[in-house]
Amino acid sequence: MRATLRWAHSDLRTHRGEALFLVLATAGIVLSLLLATALFGYATNPWQRVFAESRGAHVWIHTSESAKVGRLTGLDGVDSVAGPYATASATLASRGTRAAVELRATPDRPTVGRPLITSGRWLNDRTPDGVVLESSLARALLAEPGDTLTLPGTGHAVTVLGVADAAEPRYHAGERPGLVWALPSAVPHPTGRVIGLRLTDPADTDYVVQRAVTVLGAGAVGEVSTWQQARSEAQGDYRLLGQVLGLFGLGALIAAGLAVHGAIATRIRGHLRDISVLKAIGFTPGQVVRIFLSQHLAYALLGAVSAAALTETLGSSFPGRLGDAVAVRQGLPGYTAALFAVPVGAVLFIGATTGLAAWRAGRVPPVPGVRPVGARGERVPGGRAASLPGGQLSALSRRALATRLSPALVLGWHTVVGRRLRSVTTVARLALPLLLIVVAMSAWTTIDRFHSSPERIGLPAALTVHANDGLSERGTRALLDRDPQVAAAYPGLEVAALVPGQTATIALRGLGTREDPYPYALAEGRPARGDDEAVAGQGLLDLLNLRIGDWVRLTVGDQPQILHIVGRSIEPENAGRVVSTSLDTLRQNDPRLTPTLYQVRLRPGADPAAVAARLAAAGHGRLDVHAVTNPADGLSPLRGVVAGLIAVLALIGLIELLTAIGGTVREGERDLLALKAIGLSPRQITAITVTATGCTTLAAALAGTALGTPLAHWLINAQGRSSGIGSGIAQAPSPLLLVLLGAAAVLGATGLAALPAARAARRRLADTLSAVA
Repeated sequence: MRATLRWAHSDLRTHRGEALFLVLATAGIVLSLLLATALFGYATNPWQRVFAESRGAHVWIHTSESAKVGRLTGLDGVDSVAGPYATASATLASRGTRAAVELRATPDRPTVGRPLITSGRWLNDRTPDGVVLESSLARALLAEPGDTLTLPGTGHAVTVLGVADAAEPRYHAGERPGLVWALPSAVPHPTGRVIGLRLTDPADTDYVVQRAVTVLGAGAVGEVSTWQQARSEAQGDYRLLGQVLGLFGLGALIAAGLAVHGAIATRIRGHLRDISVLKAIGFTPGQVVRIFLSQHLAYALLGAVSAAALTETLGSSFPGRLGDAVAVRQGLPGYTAALFAVPVGAVLFIGATTGLAAWRAGRVPPVPGVRPVGARGERVPGGRAASLPGGQLSALSRRALATRLSPALVLGWHTVVGRRLRSVTTVARLALPLLLIVVAMSAWTTIDRFHSSPERIGLPAALTVHANDGLSERGTRALLDRDPQVAAAYPGLEVAALVPGQTATIALRGLGTREDPYPYALAEGRPARGDDEAVAGQGLLDLLNLRIGDWVRLTVGDQPQILHIVGRSIEPENAGRVVSTSLDTLRQNDPRLTPTLYQVRLRPGADPAAVAARLAAAGHGRLDVHAVTNPADGLSPLRGVVAGLIAVLALIGLIELLTAIGGTVREGERDLLALKAIGLSPRQITAITVTATGCTTLAAALAGTALGTPLAHWLINAQGRSSGIGSGIAQAPSPLLLVLLGAAAVLGATGLAALPAARAARRRLADTLSAVA
């Protein structure tokens, strides 16, 4: 045992840098996997907790005021109901911020869909104008218990009594109204009703919705929302962040395992004499295996424990959503198990790859034999040692030397080509982290595209404007056209429409006119120009199993809308469950429809916040102006994640590069005498190793770029399809950026190889003879 520890200590002193890199790489990998676990848990568990504690309704159905919703209590599959409650649409204003809301008349605290008070208290008769705000709406209005909110245009005000969580779809400015619970006396003029259905089996959601619409009549149903939609909205970008971290964490773990395997294999080739001495003095093959295995397991364990300790102590202080996710995850069930399982799994994986290489060390004979090289670099038993690196020169190499090409370049290239199997495995191990770096750069570029060119991802408008009843269509257009920074204003409306089979509602949107069409971002097909033509999002195509060219029948109230899908648009809203056409087409099918909103496109360089403030002031309280939400805003933490992952992958690539350089230098020691004998100077001998390293790195960079670019496109577009946005959002890094990445890798590799290669080329004759022996 003492001899084993002394050998391990001596080896650690010799390879301090390699050991440090392995520890840091393992720490980075485990940290990314732990953060991915936290984000996944944060995306799912909070909503699930709220749903369970509040006995949430699986289906919420908004109906007309005259609908006979009492019939739904006896439907098969309905366990209990929430409501029905009278509802009314309104606008609340606080600190200069306005929000469209749904006032829900709630005489008693519900038992199904029970709001969970997070601050303040519930409604009571002593404060008849008191309200309770859903938490996402409260955050948007910057409202707290005790605040007074105004209802613009009515002269009334309400007092915030409390803020509550609910397992229902959340507030989104310009898209979905916020939820406000109030006493019936605060909702004197209801315009509709809402009822929640809690089911005995959540899997029967579609069937129950279909039966409910049949009982009530399609004309009485305004909107249907389900628990799946609410859960998907609650998970939001956290799940995407978790997927990105998990994907890159696993990829980095595989790359690290391969790098460790290559490092040990290279060290075994360079320490054959030391291993033979160990066996000659009595070390068994098992002891030799345990030396290498225990060393690298210790490095991996140190890195994994450091990452776990960092996550536990400082994880909640990480910036943005990462810190929020870790803080919440620490209080959820299963956190301790994940904190233990992830590092253990990473250490075991690295241990498995280490064991394969260490097993080869155990097979080294006590007396190393002569290892001559054949024409292609294969070991030939009984042959004579080759005089040149990589074996005998090929015909191509001889012709290159005959053209007076630099011998260092030719022999460096021949070193790589002559050891084909070893070179291919080195290129593969080095290409993997470069491939993942290209994928990470593609993710970064795609996020930048979301910010810099929102019109290419379905967001050509910067502002959404809603006009109050006191402002006519012509007056609204006049206000918008007077602003010098407004490039175009597209009138439109968005209504909830029942899909065929009446199992769900989707968003039916009419924007622009045939004379001034709305500039949808199309990924497939063509724009909707003719009568009854429309474009649809990927989420809707998947929901209804439609393809471009199909016809779809939607129902708005009791009015059918039959549309021809001629294209697929990139839809970042409503999970892509959107059918878009022109306002003229909707009016042609239902002349009663009038525009309820305007999508405002600004001139280049205009500040959306400043324009929104000017329009709101010009409207004198009759315009609700909201900035269009960019999905990339929620992905801002992903940039820091990507930067960290690139650093971890670069560290793994550096480990593999140092391994390759060390192996090339050690292999060159046996050829040093021959190279000096044929007249090569130390500088030329150094150039051979540098050229071999550069060629290997160049091949890895080309392979990583060639494979990483299409892989990144596929992964990003697959994520777009699964989220409903649709494919066509991936953006590859610019060719210049990819060239710079490859050039940095090659120049860095040659720079790292120069120093050890120069030292080896200037070794004394006695040291060279010892190495050959």
